Amino acid sequence: MKPTESCPCGSGQPYGQCCQGFHRGAPAPTAEALMRSRYCAYALGLASYLKDTWHASTRPAVLDLGETPRPQWMGLEIKKSDTHQVEFVARYKLNGRAHKLHELSDFVFEDGRWFYRSGQFPQAS
Repeated sequence: MKPTESCPCGSGQPYGQCCQGFHRGAPAPTAEALMRSRYCAYALGLASYLKDTWHASTRPAVLDLGETPRPQWMGLEIKKSDTHQVEFVARYKLNGRAHKLHELSDFVFEDGRWFYRSGQFPQAS
């Protein structure tokens, strides 16, 4: 992705001024910034970044983003964000069908960095 293109995380900023720095190793300043950068990493297929930002206590041994067909990530909506939790809805297409992932993600701050720990799936209201 070119640094001048709109960042997939939905911030409205160019990728080079948004998630690219995190993908290159800069620490995300907040749980929400990490969540946005992880959504962007899914959209761009950056499995190593996803593993590096997943807390060691819950990180999967293998993370394969090479599934076929690959989801086409369509957008991210932050529903609620506080210090250690972010509720979001991510929209994607798979095999031409629209889907959404609604998650309440938990994050932990250790050694000067935020890590994704786990997620829950809220009941539809």
